Amino acid sequence: MLKQIKLRHVGPAESMDIPFAPHLNILTGDNGLGKTFILDIAWWVLTRKWAGLPAWPDPKKKGRPSIEFKVAAKNIEGMAECIQYNRNRQDWETAKSKPTDKLVLYARADGGISVWDKARCSNSISKSGEDSTGFFNFSSDQIWSGLEEGKKVRCNGLIRDWDTWQYQKEKTFKIFSQVLKALSPESGEEMKPGKSTRLNVDDARSIPTVKLPYGMVPVTHLSSGMRRVLAFAYLLVWAWDEHKEAIQLTNLKPADRLIILFDEVEAHLHPRWQRAFLPALLDVVNLLQQDIDIQIIASTHAPLVLASVEPLFDEDRDRIVHVAFENGKVSAREIPWAKQGDTVNWLVSDVFGLKQARSREAEQAIEAAETYMRGDLSDLPENLPDRDAIHNELKRVLAGHDPFWPRWIVTTEKESK
Repeated sequence: MLKQIKLRHVGPAESMDIPFAPHLNILTGDNGLGKTFILDIAWWVLTRKWAGLPAWPDPKKKGRPSIEFKVAAKNIEGMAECIQYNRNRQDWETAKSKPTDKLVLYARADGGISVWDKARCSNSISKSGEDSTGFFNFSSDQIWSGLEEGKKVRCNGLIRDWDTWQYQKEKTFKIFSQVLKALSPESGEEMKPGKSTRLNVDDARSIPTVKLPYGMVPVTHLSSGMRRVLAFAYLLVWAWDEHKEAIQLTNLKPADRLIILFDEVEAHLHPRWQRAFLPALLDVVNLLQQDIDIQIIASTHAPLVLASVEPLFDEDRDRIVHVAFENGKVSAREIPWAKQGDTVNWLVSDVFGLKQARSREAEQAIEAAETYMRGDLSDLPENLPDRDAIHNELKRVLAGHDPFWPRWIVTTEKESK
C-alpha cells in the first residue's frame, strides 16, 4: 500500500507532505491546488508509469525537484526512496525499487481509466524500450470499444465483452451484475444488465442494454453519470478477471490488495448517488474475492461524499487530507476527523471553508447583519451601511422560513424599543 509522498519543488507548492492511511483516504480542497496532481504522483509511485503528462517542475523555481515516497508490502514497513529531476536530461531519475505487485485502478476525471497489473508484465519490450504489458491506459472511448496496440488486442472493450461474458463466462457476468447493482444509488434504482440489441443498419455491433425502472436503455445512450459508473464497474471486473487468468498462466501469487485512485468521485452523479457511491466502493471488492484488502485514495468537492462515510470512518485506518491556499502558499495537511452530521455542517467546516451554506449574496447579507448586531457599525460594507439596507437585502436573498430571521428580527425589534 502507499504510505507517504513528499514533494519538493514540483507541483503547486514548494513542499508538500502527504501521509496515506491503509484503507480510505479522501483529498479535499479548492480547484487548481493539486488534488489531481497528487493522484497522478500516487499512480506513478505505484506503477512507474505516467497516466498522462509527466510531472513538470517549473524551471524558474530554484531548488532540486524531488519525489520521495514509501510503499509498504503486507506486514512489511517499506523503505523510503527519493528520486530527483534531472534538468539536463529533462526527465526524472529511474527509481531503484520495483513497481507494486498490487492491482491498481485509477479513475481519472476525464472519464478514462488506467490499470496496472504486474502479473500481466512479460519479457516483451515495447518500442520505447520498456516492459509495458502490465500497464493499460484507457481513454473513455477505448473502455467501450477496446484497446489495441498494433496487431494485439489488449482489451475487447465493454461492448464486445458484454456478450462474451453473458453467454460464455457466466461467473464473470454474474460478478459484473452484482458489482453494477452494488454501485447503483439505491434499492429499486439498480442498473441491471439486459440483452444486447442492434441499433441501426449502419452499425453492425450489438449494443448492450441496461434495465432501468422505466425501461431498457442502450449503454451508448446512458447519462454521463451512469456511463462513468458502468465503465468503472466493467474495468474493475475485467482487471480482476484478467489478473486471475494471468496468475494461472504464470504461477504467480494473486494480489492481496486492490488500490483504487478515484478523481472527483461525485462527477456527474445525483446527490442520492453521491451519498451511496463511496461506501459501496469500499464493499464491492468483497464481490471479487473475500480475502483481499483495499486502499482507496479519492478526491472530492462534495460534502455529501464526506457525510456518506461518517458511519464507516475509522481514524486508525482512514484519513482526510485538505489541500489549501493559505498565506500565499499551497499546503496539504491532515484534517482531524469529526462527524459534522449533515452537508450544511460539512460546507461550513474547515474542509470546505464556507461561512454560510447559502448564495454569496446571502452570505454577505448575513455577515453584515452579524456585524450590525455586534455593534461594529464602522465595519459594515459600503453597499449595506445601515439596518434598513441590511433588512431589505435579507428580504431579497433569504427565504421566508430561513432560520436566521428570528435572531435578526428579535435583535432589531429590541433596538427599536
